[in-house]
Order: sequence, then C-alpha cells, then structure tokens
Amino acid sequence: MGQFKKKSSYLAVMLLAQSYAVIAEEVKAEATPDTKVVEQLQEVAVKATKEVQSDGYQATKTRVGKVLQDPHDVPQAVTTVTRELMHDQQVGSLREALRNVSGLTFNSAEGGRAGDNFMLRGFYTFGDIYLDGIRDTAQYNRETFNLEQVDVLRGSAAMLFGRGQAGGVINQVTKMAELHDENTVTGSLGEYDYHQFTGDFNKQLTDTAAIRVNVMNRHDETYRKNPTTGDHPEFDRQGVAVSFGAGIGTENEFFLNHVYTQTRDVPDFGVRFENTRPVNDGSNGRTDKTFWGSNDNFDDSDTRVTTGIFTHQFSEDTQVRTQVRHAEYKRGYWAKTPNALLPAENNTIGGNVTRKMHYETLNLQSDFSTKLNIADMKHEVLAGVEYLKEDSYRKSLQAFVSPSGKLTYNRHDASIAGNAVSFEADNYAVYVQDTIEFLPKWDLLLGMRRDEMRADYASETSPKLSYGENSYRSGLSYHYTPDTHFYASWSDSFSPTADLYQLTVVPQPPERSKTLELGAKWLFMDGDLSFRTAVYSATKDWERNTDLESTASILTKKRRTNGVEFEVAGNITDDWEVFAGVALMDAKILEVAENVNATTGAITVADARYKGQRARNTPVATFNLWTTYKLTSAWKIGGGVEAKGERYAYVPSRDVAREFDTGSFKPNAAPGYARVDAMLAYEQPKWAVRLNVKNLLDKEHYDGVYENGGLVLPGNRRQAIVTTEYKF
Repeated sequence: MGQFKKKSSYLAVMLLAQSYAVIAEEVKAEATPDTKVVEQLQEVAVKATKEVQSDGYQATKTRVGKVLQDPHDVPQAVTTVTRELMHDQQVGSLREALRNVSGLTFNSAEGGRAGDNFMLRGFYTFGDIYLDGIRDTAQYNRETFNLEQVDVLRGSAAMLFGRGQAGGVINQVTKMAELHDENTVTGSLGEYDYHQFTGDFNKQLTDTAAIRVNVMNRHDETYRKNPTTGDHPEFDRQGVAVSFGAGIGTENEFFLNHVYTQTRDVPDFGVRFENTRPVNDGSNGRTDKTFWGSNDNFDDSDTRVTTGIFTHQFSEDTQVRTQVRHAEYKRGYWAKTPNALLPAENNTIGGNVTRKMHYETLNLQSDFSTKLNIADMKHEVLAGVEYLKEDSYRKSLQAFVSPSGKLTYNRHDASIAGNAVSFEADNYAVYVQDTIEFLPKWDLLLGMRRDEMRADYASETSPKLSYGENSYRSGLSYHYTPDTHFYASWSDSFSPTADLYQLTVVPQPPERSKTLELGAKWLFMDGDLSFRTAVYSATKDWERNTDLESTASILTKKRRTNGVEFEVAGNITDDWEVFAGVALMDAKILEVAENVNATTGAITVADARYKGQRARNTPVATFNLWTTYKLTSAWKIGGGVEAKGERYAYVPSRDVAREFDTGSFKPNAAPGYARVDAMLAYEQPKWAVRLNVKNLLDKEHYDGVYENGGLVLPGNRRQAIVTTEYKF
C-alpha cells in the first residue's frame, strides 16, 4: 500500500510540475513586448471553452467514443441523460438518472454487491461504470450533483475501455471550470423528510483560468418502516467537488479536479419472494411497507477521486490528451435481510450482511487523435495507452454483543475469522482506431486493443492471474445527408476469470461478448430533435456470477439478447421538449452452465431445462417518457412515465431446477410496473420555484431485483418535492 501511494504521489507531482511550466510560459509570453506573441495569444483565447455541453434534453457533444464528437456520428447506439433533464426531474443519484435509459433495469445487492448495480440489454454493468472515461467500478452509490451529463454507449466496448460486459458502458461526465462567472444555489423540501441543498459556483480568475465548486447535502427516507421501532431506511449523502482550469481554450489546457462524496445510509434489503411473488399477504405484518432493519444498521462510504487532465493541441485537428487519476473508496455496511416468517422486531431477527471494503486505484490514460489524408481518403486516427493499478481488500465485519445482549457491528472492525478477499493488479493496454472515409458519405471504422493483466490474489486456490486479450471494434456508416446516418457495427468485450474479485477453483475461459448492431439516426426540426433506432444481437459466453465469494461462478455457458430500440430527444417546438425510449428484448439461455466442484474437482452441469428460458432481470419491454411544455415565458409543466415488464429472479446454474417443480417454468418474478411523475415550474432569469411529484399515482411497485431470487426492493410511494433556485 505504501509503494502504491508513493507512485501516485510521484505521478501527481510530475503532472502538476508540467502544468505549472505551461502556466509560467504563458505569463512570460504576456510580459514580452513582442506584438506577434500578443497577437497569437489573442487568437488562441477566442477558441471554444466548453468541451462537453448539452442543449436541453438533446446532447450535442460526447467523449464516450474517446474523442469529442456528436453522438449522431457514433456508429453505435448512444443515450445521453443531460443535466437539464436531471434538473427538471429533481434527480439526485445516478440510479434515478438512469431511469431515463431504455433497456436498463436495477439489481439489488447481488452477493453483497450493494451500491450502483445495473443491467443493460440484459447484461451486468458492474464492471462498466466510468467517470470521464476512466474506470469507476467500486461498490458505492453515485451522486449527480457534479455531473454535466451521463452517456450510455450500448454494446460491447472493450476496444475503447478494456474489460467489460456485453450491455454497454455508463460514463459520467464531470462539471468542469468555465471562463465566466455563474453561481446557482438550490434548496428542496419534500415528503419522507426529504431535504436537499446544492450549490454550483463558477469563477473566472484570468483570461484563461477559472475555478468551479459544487456542493451537495441530501437526506431522504422511504414509506417503509419497522413496525415495532418505527425505523425507516434513510439516505444521508454529502459531497464537494472542485475543478480548477488553467490555459482554458489555449493550446495547452490543464484541469485539476477533485470530488469527495460521503454516504451515511440506513440500508434496505427489501422483501422476500413467496410463491414466486413478493411477500405482501398482510400476515404477521408482512407487506411491502415492512422494513426489516433498524437505525442500528449502516452503509457508510467515503469516496475521494483526484484527476489531472492535460491537453496539448498541435493543431485544430491534432491533439494529445492525458489523464492521471488517483481514487480511494472506503466502505463499511451492515444490512438486515428479511426474516422468512416474522416482522423485524429488533436487530436479532433476520440475517446480517456485513462488509468492510477498501479499494484504491491509480490510472494513467493518454490518447492521441489526428485527422489526415492518405491515398485521397480522409482518416480520423485515435491511438492510446493506459495503465491501471488496483489494490483491493474486502472482508466481513466482526460481530459484537452489547451489554443488553444485542448483536452489533462496527464499520471499522473486520472479522478476526477467515481470510480477506483481496488482490493487487497491474493492467496495461494499447489501442488504435481509424475511421476512413473511403467514398463520399461512406465511413469505415476499424479498431483494436490489447490488454494485459497481472494480479496477485489472497486465494490459496487461485493465487495469481496472468492474461492477455485482444478486443476489436468495427463500423460501417453511410451519411445519406448530414442529418441522416445509417450504420452497421460489430464489437466485442471480455472479462477474465478472476476479474472483479471473482475466483474459481480451476481457471475457466474468460467471459467473452460479441454484439452485432444495425441502426439509423435522424435529425429533424433543423437539428433540434434527434431520433434513433437500432436492432442488435448480443451474445455472451461463460457468463459469470456476481457473488464475489462463489466457487460456482459460471451462470450460463452461452446466452443471447436480441432486441430493438427506439429513442427520441430534443425540441418538437420551441416550447415543447421530449425525451423518450422504447426497448424490446428477447433474452434467452442458449447453453447451460458448467462448473467445477469445489471439493471433488468434478464438472457439474446445470439443469438442461434452463436452456431456452428467459434470462434474469430482463423484461420483454421497457418504456420511458419525459416531456415538458412552456405555457408562458415563466410557467412550465411536465411529466412522464417509467415502465418495465415482469422480471425473473432465479439461479440458472443449479443442477436441479426448483423453478420446474410445478411442471412448467415458474421462477420468482417481480411484477411489471408503470411509475408516473409530474412537474410544475415557475421560472425567472434569476430564480425559479419547481414542484416535482414522483410516483404521482402512488402505485406499489418493485424496481430493484436480487437476481438470485431471494429478495426484491420496493420503489418509493408518492413523494412531493418543492425546490427553489437562485442564480447570481
């Protein structure tokens, strides 16, 4: 750990020294009475200063493809949740923001993997969450107070990002310092003791330097409570983020960003299934309103991420962009699982799930991009290198008995029994991509990446891991007009046997994914309204369990999702704005799991009847809509719906499938739902008041599914929130 911190400190100092040298050169140039130098500096200063910006609900720029480009030009399906959309919906967490993404569902604490855990196109994304293009896979709950937008690149993406899944990549885009003065503060109050404060303060320091500070403090509860103690699940979140920029808009641009977030939650593990449906029969107080935990439970996390970004622009079309990041994630939690028969009367009833985790990373990523002509053809070349150092520790907490006889835990005390699940890993990658305009209106994209990983594990059965994998990306685009883009793309991804702490008794082949996609993108209303559609087939081999301590890690040997998507975003008129998506998914198991018995070493095969069944937590259809309309120059109304079909929850690797006890396939299932939200706002240039009502119809619904079939998490009931906003 000490060597790790020394390395990170050394790289940070080197990057800072480089930035200071650049700033010193600018100061020296300004002091030189050379007219030519002054003229050059003035020319540079008029360059665009905002790299990633959105216009309403329609994003116009993204870096999800490694280079700054319009999502309309990316030959893969891209969904962007903009800051304006999150603002109008009163979104506070990444989980809430992703309700706007069609084909996405929520998992719930799989194998102790509490925190942000999603399914996209029917596949896990726990290894596919990024912050400004750098891996952010730690187990914690992410906030949106410091996000400009959230980009979702659908399909396999290992060529761009390294190891990952078949569903796609979720990339959070940080708010950066900008060359103007602008400050915004908000205060919110709502039902279930909801209160939130946010502040966004941006100050221009010089012609090319600025600083931006974002802060957040939020408390929220749910309608669920312990019938004996009256305790509720709680969400206490705080955060502060600082972005300093120097040389903004010049040939040498440097940003230093730091974000700290803290959670002090009372976690909720939901309710159990009974007779394949969530328990809600009212007996013994067993309803969706029953919370099985208490205020003694905790989910405490502290996350610190520091990033330096240096961009040197050789010309308008050629630049090198380098990022160095150090991130540290500390977390301890104690949650209660529901008792099968009785309501929670005290913290001795129900199971205990505890964790102490410490994850630290150091990442260096450098991308070179340029445009050039070769053999009378236009080329857009991207090449890069990446290094990732990981140091991870995880263990259960030590149980204590209080003088009154109650069982309790402390977030700082790891269990004295057993061995920790830990590893140290070095990851290296090199990649190159070329987009070739080989005929007018026709582009061919070809990309390749090589990843190498060397890891040391605490496991006695699998103490080391060494692997190397190639990943590929290709796309054929036809731009019939500047507003019309037809494309075909193929890409793949991989995840090694021991990736993300996942060990097996005998090493198994790496998880591999392949995605074939045909799509079309159109711009209407002079570019103010975008529409896209895509048809895809995504196949995964050797699908892994998310249970971090499982020795039967293979879930299925082969499975596939075939689907079609439609999405629209932007302005229908100057006053009418919309964001909507539909996803239809046919997710099937093609080959059942094969695992190695932990005791005998024999191969065990899952029940053959699982073949052909619908995959877990993947509804046949999802739908999302949010729309607003300006009644006058001040009054605006809005509303929407988030709907998901029935989602299965079961273990597909069993050698005897209990889901067939009745003769037909009847697994545990979370019923489909449709949640309706509404908004009314009065907006002035300097201030605004907004009323948001979430779950307007007060419908009982279950949005988070524990895939292994044990639990399901109810969504909150109707909640009204009033927000005031002031700009200065």
